[in-house]
Amino acid sequence: MGFILRWLAALGLLTATFNPTEWNYAKWVQANWSEQMALSVLFGLLLLIGYIIYLRATLRSIGLFGMLLVLALVAALLWVLLDYGWLSLDNAQTNTWLGIIALSLVLGVGLSWSHVRRSLSGQADMDDIDD
Repeated sequence: MGFILRWLAALGLLTATFNPTEWNYAKWVQANWSEQMALSVLFGLLLLIGYIIYLRATLRSIGLFGMLLVLALVAALLWVLLDYGWLSLDNAQTNTWLGIIALSLVLGVGLSWSHVRRSLSGQADMDDIDD
């Protein structure tokens, strides 16, 4: 259940920033920048804080190689779905959602990996002292 909540939070962060619908930060800022600049900056900073938290935790837990490995695993899964005809990449909106889901899985795994490692090995991860 913990992974699902972390993944949903990552999905929420990514979809709040951009998605193919009209309900996202990028399109809202384009439409309202001149009238609501202060609010646009505030929301942008809140999103940036969310990204920093997720990216820092992900890089510390699985690193760049782990992020690429999770993306490769998602890409291989998509390839299998395409190969069996269960998925089509003809629709640009579907492709955008697939990209958002793939990135959210990377961030969700990155934020959850320390918990998975602790449950598998019984050892807790510790931060470096000289940070």
